[in-house]
Amino acid sequence: MTAEGTTARPVVAPEPDAPQGGWADFYENRVYPVLQYAKRNPPLIVGIALLSSLLIFVALGHLFYDHELYRPLSVPTREAPSWDYPFGTDTQGRDLFAVAIRGTTLTLRIGLIAGAVAVVVGTVFAFIAAYYRGWADAVIRVLVDVGLTIPPLLILILIAINTSEPLTVDQMGLAISIVAWVFPARTIRAQVLVLRERSYVEIARLSGTSGPAIIFKEMMPNLLPYITASFVTSVAAGILASIGLEAIGLGIFSAPTLGMTIYWNIQFSSIILGMWWWWLPPIITIIIVFVGLFMISAGLDEWSNPRLRKSV
Repeated sequence: MTAEGTTARPVVAPEPDAPQGGWADFYENRVYPVLQYAKRNPPLIVGIALLSSLLIFVALGHLFYDHELYRPLSVPTREAPSWDYPFGTDTQGRDLFAVAIRGTTLTLRIGLIAGAVAVVVGTVFAFIAAYYRGWADAVIRVLVDVGLTIPPLLILILIAINTSEPLTVDQMGLAISIVAWVFPARTIRAQVLVLRERSYVEIARLSGTSGPAIIFKEMMPNLLPYITASFVTSVAAGILASIGLEAIGLGIFSAPTLGMTIYWNIQFSSIILGMWWWWLPPIITIIIVFVGLFMISAGLDEWSNPRLRKSV
């Protein structure tokens, strides 16, 4: 009995919420955070959407269109766009729709090979130089400083004109990576120097953890967003270098890459002939590729740089 003469009701603990499952749980834990991040980082989403649309175009073209028509003398020459030839044909008798499908694939392949090799080599040298310091740092720093002062296009031209046989697509990607690794090495080295002085790295070092273990377990996860952004930048640089080489006639003549398509436009004076359908598709494709990569790089920069992150 209480002071007022009434019986006190027993306190009943509230029942715990039943755990959500199925689609509700997946949406709450997976989809909703992605949507929230997309709101805060629209450049990344726009860049991914642009490149995804290009990749879907290439994939569907390989599946449902005869992309072997990119070879010369496969179709009638100088045909304007029509139902049979969506992008028209060129002076060499190639279906430009097939050229766009095949050429976009090869150009992206060159950029991916050049970017991957450049970032891997640059990251390895950056960690060796910045973490271990000493003579290794001095040698690598000199190599990077010298490499940054030499025009990359000049080195690529010398490589292209001094090969006994024409370069393949993979070899061109590797040749570009020879001069592309120096910039990732310098920028990543600067980040490693900062992380090397952090307290958790010092604690790991004092506890007897080996250098490779500190690099892979403590430092690499923190630098992964920055390395990813460097990879995207290196891919864009590799594509730009390949297009520059091919446009001046040092590319692979049998490969219908975007750069070689521009080269043939120059050689056969497509603008003077009024063949707008020949030069317009590669220009639009190049714009989509570079705008998409730039937007992704800007979005990754916001992800990797804490100073640029917007508040949730």
